[in-house]
Amino acid sequence: MKETDMSVQSPAAVVASYFEALGRGDVPAAMELLSPAVVWHQPGANRFSGDHSGIDGVGALLGGMMAASEGTFRLDVTGPPMVNGELVAVLVRFSGSRSDAAMDMAGVDLLTVRDGKIVEVHLFSEDGATEDTFWGMP
Repeated sequence: MKETDMSVQSPAAVVASYFEALGRGDVPAAMELLSPAVVWHQPGANRFSGDHSGIDGVGALLGGMMAASEGTFRLDVTGPPMVNGELVAVLVRFSGSRSDAAMDMAGVDLLTVRDGKIVEVHLFSEDGATEDTFWGMP
């Protein structure tokens, strides 16, 4: 799409729609906002760490996290979005629990938006060691 196309949402609006969809549990609506070529950079040294490409790759990652957290994984936005061109940083709190472990910590999600779609996601965690322990080693 051309930059003059007014139908393309701003990066802040795309990211707001993404988190609103996740907040109401509408994963298909959230996935609609991802580019088919999205690259998701999952931090740490656990079974989910590394780069996940495409909507199918990201969907498999998120599905695996929901399974590993016994359906309890939760992500909440805790501050206003910070926008720098196509980059949008969002303060979050994420948590999950299962019978043998729990985590609850702050993080930052940095999303890159181009032409109305999220093309890249970088995640930052307050306590990488605790997150690695929760998700389990590769």
